[in-house]
Amino acid sequence: MKMKLDLSKMTKADWFEYVEMCGWTLARAQARAGDSVRIAGYLGAADKFDVALVKFATRYADQAEHDHEALLKAIRSGRVKAY
Repeated sequence: MKMKLDLSKMTKADWFEYVEMCGWTLARAQARAGDSVRIAGYLGAADKFDVALVKFATRYADQAEHDHEALLKAIRSGRVKAY
């Protein structure tokens, strides 16, 4: 199902409800993601997937730190208001 939201009209309560629904949906999708034995069989004994996952996680963490620092800088400069 697709839906489009008018973010400018959402109240704080609307945001919390939206985030809760997104979290629930993601958790449910992950819980149904597949059978671990089948996945392990598909991936095999090589470490190619493991290496790729570590590489992705490291880059993701670096990007998150970069984004957080940019956010803090924007807050300090007054470009973004933090409540």
